[in-house]
This record gives sequence, C-alpha cells and structure tokens, in this order.
Amino acid sequence: MSTHTFILNGKRVTVDVDDNLRLLWVLRDVLDVTGPKYGCGINVCKACTSHFNGKAFNPCAVEVKDVGPDDEITTIEGLPDTVGKDLHPMQEAWLEYDVAQCGYCQPGQIMAAVAKVRQAQAAGHEISESDLDEIRNICRCGTYHRIREAIKAGAAHM
Repeated sequence: MSTHTFILNGKRVTVDVDDNLRLLWVLRDVLDVTGPKYGCGINVCKACTSHFNGKAFNPCAVEVKDVGPDDEITTIEGLPDTVGKDLHPMQEAWLEYDVAQCGYCQPGQIMAAVAKVRQAQAAGHEISESDLDEIRNICRCGTYHRIREAIKAGAAHM
C-alpha cells in the first residue's frame, strides 16, 4: 500500500491503496464517488469518462500511481462546481432534451461532451458534426440523436 494524493472535484484527497489499483476503483470503492460507471474496464465503452486536468479520460485505464498531487480529477459530481451552479449547462441540456433512457452511460457522455466542447472553444470554433463524431462513448439504449442535440444546446450556454 502507498499513499496517493490528488485533487478530486476541487478538494485535495489522500488514499492509501496499491500503486497499480485503477483510478476508477479508487474513486468508486475508496472515495465513494460513483458517478463514473464501470462498463468494460478496458477503456472501450467510456462509461467512466471523467476529466483529468480538464481533459476527458477514462479512470478505468489509469493506475492511481500515475496521478500526481497537483493533478485535478473532476467527475460528474464536481462538474456543476466548475460553473458555480446547481447544474452545468450540459446537464441542463440533457434534461431539456430528455436524453437519458436507462441513464447508465449519461455521466460519461456528459463529461465527454463538456471536454469536447471546451476543446472546440479552445480551437476557436463552435462544436461541429465532426467533433461530435469523435465522441466514442457507447450508449446501449441508442439515444445518440438526443445526445448530439443536447451537446449542441449545452455548448451554446458554455
């Protein structure tokens, strides 16, 4: 066991776990942050998508030893705090467009969408259809049309 410290949803946390434990299990089982979902565990389905220093990543594919003390992990639970509101604009769009069906993939979908919109904004353009095509999160209910519409609407308020 080793001690690992990082910033989670704006707060510094310290855990005592094995170095090779995947960050998803640290979040879910040790820190009780259950927004990132376990889907595949091999970085394919992207149900666990969160942000690592502002960029989308999948904690199922990262060992806790690879997270440093100044690294910031943001999960769906911490997303509203990034805008100082009860809900992030992307979450509001999700509700407005009635995106969720079973809801299992939604935290990862929203986190991927926010990261992609931020990436487009940083590049100086609005979210495009080709940007949306790059989001590879799997939705087993197939609500992709509503997901894409909600991302465009959420982007307009970010």
